[in-house]
Amino acid sequence: MHDIIEVEVFNKLFSSIAEEMGIILAHSSFSANIKERRDFSCALFDGKGDLVAQAAHIPVHLGAMPMTLSAVLSEMDLQPGDVVIVNDPYQGGSHLPDITLIEPVYPVRPGLAAIRPLFYVVNRAHHADVGGKHPGSMGLVNHLADEGYVIPPTLLFKGGVYNDAFIRDFLNNVRSPEERLGDLRAQIASLARGRLRINDILNRYPMAHISSILDQLKDYSERLMVNVINRLSNGRYTFTDFLDDDGAGSPPIPITVDLDIKDSHIVADFSRSAAQVDTPLNTVSAVVMSATVYVFQCLLGEGHPINQGSYRPLQIRTRPGSIVDAQSPAPVAAGNVETSQRIVDVLLGALAQAVPELIPAASCGSMNNIAVGNNAEFSDKEFSYYETIGGGMGGRPTMDGLSGIQTHMTNTMNTPVEALEHAYPIRVEKYGFRNGSGGSGLYKGGEGIARSYRFLEKAFVSLLSERRKLSPYGLAGGRQGLTGENILIQNKIKRKLGGKLVFEVRADDLLLIRTPGGGGWGADQP
Repeated sequence: MHDIIEVEVFNKLFSSIAEEMGIILAHSSFSANIKERRDFSCALFDGKGDLVAQAAHIPVHLGAMPMTLSAVLSEMDLQPGDVVIVNDPYQGGSHLPDITLIEPVYPVRPGLAAIRPLFYVVNRAHHADVGGKHPGSMGLVNHLADEGYVIPPTLLFKGGVYNDAFIRDFLNNVRSPEERLGDLRAQIASLARGRLRINDILNRYPMAHISSILDQLKDYSERLMVNVINRLSNGRYTFTDFLDDDGAGSPPIPITVDLDIKDSHIVADFSRSAAQVDTPLNTVSAVVMSATVYVFQCLLGEGHPINQGSYRPLQIRTRPGSIVDAQSPAPVAAGNVETSQRIVDVLLGALAQAVPELIPAASCGSMNNIAVGNNAEFSDKEFSYYETIGGGMGGRPTMDGLSGIQTHMTNTMNTPVEALEHAYPIRVEKYGFRNGSGGSGLYKGGEGIARSYRFLEKAFVSLLSERRKLSPYGLAGGRQGLTGENILIQNKIKRKLGGKLVFEVRADDLLLIRTPGGGGWGADQP
């Protein structure tokens, strides 16, 4: 057994490698979505395929990565110099714009041979366009292939040799191919840095020592998670919340969890959720795992090691063919960004029955996605812009919710106005808090955001947003947060838009997005 201090030191060492991979990726990338918004995640896995460490990046990316690697390793035996590329949601992915790269790490030290990889370095980045029917690859469609270019596990490099045929085909099927290639090269550079840093460790310590540390580190994380679960009362806690609609006129779509807590173990059963729909609100089981792991890691608090051990006490159940376990080729672009948020809301709603003193009211409940782009016939310069917009955090049992931030399954930054206006034919005319949108209570919900876009040339806009009809809930007597609004002004005529649609804008049109506030916590004091 190793001293716990040594285990913690190695955890910080591995986590720092993942963070450094992210720095390389951000600084090398071309698109504003990756460079400015930091819409990417990096992680390390051991030779068994178990998560070792991750950077503090995007929860919806990170929790699904173990299933991605498992799907790849079930098909491929990776050799030195290989790099795999994949974005297929039905093989451990999230949605098509999230492209994942995986590289095995073999030792380079003379005399240290390995038949199998000792580690894997992995990153996932949201590309602003991967083809498909609509610019930005985030529109309302009815089939996965219409969302963009589908990449099953494919060798981007084989033995260090570049797969030129694949990359040519990929770039021929996406918008802004130069930007796509630049972002892929940034992901490759990120993996190279991770591989280099891991080999530094392999050159300093015997592999048997490192393996022993990793086993103990995973066991330590498992014990931490079990300690959290043991503080919860055994029982079944059920909660249902709803998506506004499917974007095609449906009634509200229920998502239900039956949360069973028993003897240091959690079963989160989503089987009673609605059937999959014909639009991209569907999600895959990997994203359900991401949301579940995220919620229970929040109960752990900051500073704890996150690795495969954290997953061991958690089990999810879904029903194939449901909105939380869609079957191919159902579209899933919005499921990753919107349905994932509602999964968090239902889990927190269930846990509020078990530990009301710990659980906040519902936050904004939407990533408020906007994608803007054009086709070659619109302009001499093709572009694709994608962004998520923050909202209000729910009020908490001890303090107000924060205002104007990304919550839960997203952890990105905004696109700075200066960077957006420099790169795209768009002007931001308003950006600030949406005052009065947070729910009242003993502890108030945070305020949403008001952000307006003036378009300088003709373009297509895709909106995928939630909580436009149904408010974020309050807890313990707190009031609901305000629903969001999407408003288009053309020729001085104001028109309220739905939450999910694709439409064309012309030069001088103005789009105003007002995001939801968070719910309040606790009854107002007299």
